[in-house]
Amino acid sequence: MPPNDPQWGKKPNDGPPDLDEILRKLNQKLAGLFGKRGPAPIGPTGPTGGSSGPSNAFFGGSVAFILILIVGVWLASGFYIVEEGRRGVVLRLGKYIETTMPGPRWHVPFPIESAEVVNVSGVRTVEVGYRGNPKNKQPAEALMLTDDENILDVQFAIQYTLKGPEDYLFNNRNPDDNVLQAAETAIREIVGKSKMDFVLSQGRSEVASRVKVLMQQILDRYKTGINITTVNLQNVQAPEQVLSAFEDVVRAGQDRERFKNEGQAYANNVVPNARGVAARLLEEANGYKQTAIATAQGDASRFRQILTEYEKAPAVTRERLYLETVQQILSNTTKIVVDQKGGQNLLYLPLDKIIQMAGQGTGTVSAQGSDVPLPRMVSPAETAPSPAPAASDTRSRDALRSRDR
Repeated sequence: MPPNDPQWGKKPNDGPPDLDEILRKLNQKLAGLFGKRGPAPIGPTGPTGGSSGPSNAFFGGSVAFILILIVGVWLASGFYIVEEGRRGVVLRLGKYIETTMPGPRWHVPFPIESAEVVNVSGVRTVEVGYRGNPKNKQPAEALMLTDDENILDVQFAIQYTLKGPEDYLFNNRNPDDNVLQAAETAIREIVGKSKMDFVLSQGRSEVASRVKVLMQQILDRYKTGINITTVNLQNVQAPEQVLSAFEDVVRAGQDRERFKNEGQAYANNVVPNARGVAARLLEEANGYKQTAIATAQGDASRFRQILTEYEKAPAVTRERLYLETVQQILSNTTKIVVDQKGGQNLLYLPLDKIIQMAGQGTGTVSAQGSDVPLPRMVSPAETAPSPAPAASDTRSRDALRSRDR
């Protein structure tokens, strides 16, 4: 009798409920649920015919229900979901079968098949030469030798993603260690073939790009399924033991470059000026040369022309030369005009000629209005030539002409 039976506890003298009867009723209900026939009538010594029908039916239905439940749970365990940016790798008895894309998926449940979901879009980071903080150095990884036999302390970080999830799972026991070892191999090879100044200054970006390419080649050769995305050089410097001396060397190198730049700037200013002056002097010399040659050629041509005319008419040519010479002399001197007929003294003062002569340094008159010695005014009697000297001058001129002939 179940505990909630209304007959339970009505007779105070009755004992506890019969457990066998409760079990028989439960077996009958389970048998009815699974389509089994009802139990055989029970005699005074047990079930008639000596069969245990109710117990076998209950036991068989329970086992079937449990088996169906277990099979359903087992089949449901094969469902899995692949999120975006991830890939599912299906294994059958430990052997790779396929790679599934994002979405709901199903595979034959364990132990026949299994599935592993791998994050292929997540960025993983490996630190070389330090751990967590650049001050937490790892000398065994950071110290390396350059081509000019100098030691550098290099710290850098590697970021990578996955391009082959199946290779990443089956060809790597410890992927981070593989990346770390490949990074050390690549950086030591690149730094070992480079000069110290190149790695410290302008070659940092080039070193990082070359390390990335070499690392990718190494990891692809071992089929790791890893894709190197970034190589960041965190710190490149000399070891701490020689850092002060190294900084002095760097400062000296910077001063040397500064002095060289200053000298080059001075040379760039002086050399073009000197070249310009030299070119100007050359042009002036060439101009003077051409002038002298042209003047000499002109004088020679004029002399030849005069000679030709002289040979034709010597007297006329001499007279002409004499007049031209006198004209040239008188044009460069001051002149005084005397009016004898009017009976008055008339002075002609060529101020423009006097100022011009003073400016050339041949006179005493200056352009600033300094004192000019004026010629003395003379009377007509004083300036009139006597007849005898005039005749004498004429005879001397004729004698000179005859002597020239």
